[in-house]
Amino acid sequence: MALPPSTANWHWKNKNVTKWGKDWFEQELLAVRVKGEKEGEELFISDVKEVDGDIELGQRKSKLITIYDCKISLAFEGTASDGTSVQGTIQIPEVSHEITVDKTSDYSYYWSPSASSPTVDALIAQMRKSFPPILEEIFARFPAAMIDTHGKDLTVSADPSRAGTPAPGASSSSASGTAAAPTTASATTSAKVEKKAGKVNTSTVEVEATLVATADDLFSLLTDEKRIPMWTRAPAQSAAKADTDYSLFGGGVKGKYISLEPPKKVVQTWSLSSPTWPEGHAATLTTTLDQSSESTKVTWVLQGIPKGQEDEIKNNLEGYYIHGLKSIGLGSIL
Repeated sequence: MALPPSTANWHWKNKNVTKWGKDWFEQELLAVRVKGEKEGEELFISDVKEVDGDIELGQRKSKLITIYDCKISLAFEGTASDGTSVQGTIQIPEVSHEITVDKTSDYSYYWSPSASSPTVDALIAQMRKSFPPILEEIFARFPAAMIDTHGKDLTVSADPSRAGTPAPGASSSSASGTAAAPTTASATTSAKVEKKAGKVNTSTVEVEATLVATADDLFSLLTDEKRIPMWTRAPAQSAAKADTDYSLFGGGVKGKYISLEPPKKVVQTWSLSSPTWPEGHAATLTTTLDQSSESTKVTWVLQGIPKGQEDEIKNNLEGYYIHGLKSIGLGSIL
C-alpha cells in the first residue's frame, strides 16, 4: 500500500539536473538580441561558451529547493553605428539560488570586447545598461522552470510546499500519476526495514570538502544556532554543548551532541526524519576540521547508516552540507 503523500514527501531527496540546466540556459540566452539607439546598432548573444557548476533540485519536508551556483560565459557579436563588426565575451561569475531567490547580492558582469573604437565603445556602453535587465529576467525564471520540469520526480503530492523557492504559474503541474510509482516502491521496501526486529545492519559513509575558511568560522557555521540557517536555509536548534539535542533543516535531521572540541571536531548522533529511516535508530556523525594556511579540510564520517541507503545519504551530505556551505561563498578549492 502506498504511503500517504504527506509521509512520502517527508523523505530527503536530491536530483542532479546539471545537464538539463545547461541546455536550458543555452536555449534562453541565445535568444537575447538588443537594438541600439542609433541606426544599425545591434548586439546579440552568439554562443553560450560555458555554464560551469552543479545544478540540483532538492526536497525535504515536502519543500522543493533549487540548489545551484554557476559561472556563465557568453560570447557576443554585433554591429556599431558605422558598420564596424563587434565581438567579445561577457563573464558572469555567479548565477545562484542565493542571488536570484534570496537576493543576497547583485550580479556581476565583466565585458571584454575584442576591439575598441569610438563607435564600438559607445555601443558597449549602451549594452552594459541594456543587457543586465534582460539576462536577469531569464535568471529569475530558471528556478521555477526547474521545479516545473523536475518537481514531479521528487514529490508525490500534487501541491508541494515551495517555501523559499519561486513557485511557477498556476497552470503548471507539480506532479503526475506516474511519479508516485517509484516513490511507493521505495517506501514499501523501507517500511519492511522499520518492522524488522533486533539489530539494524549498517555501514559507514564518508564525504569531505576543502573550503576557503578558517576552522573557527566553519565550526561556528556548523554548530551556532544563529548561523546554521545561513547555509541550510531552514530553521535550526543547537546549543552546541555535549549532551544537548539539536535539530537541522527544519527538523529533517535530529540528534544529540556527544562531544565538541572547537574548532577541530564535533561528534553527534544523527537521525533522519524519514519513513526510510528505522524508527528509533541513530547513526553517529563525526565532523573533523583540519586547517591549513589557506583553507580548511572538513571531513564528515557517518557511522550506522542502514544498509542500502549509502548512496542516497552520501548524495544528501554532499548536496545539503557541502553544497550548502559552498553556496554562501566559502568556495571549494578542489
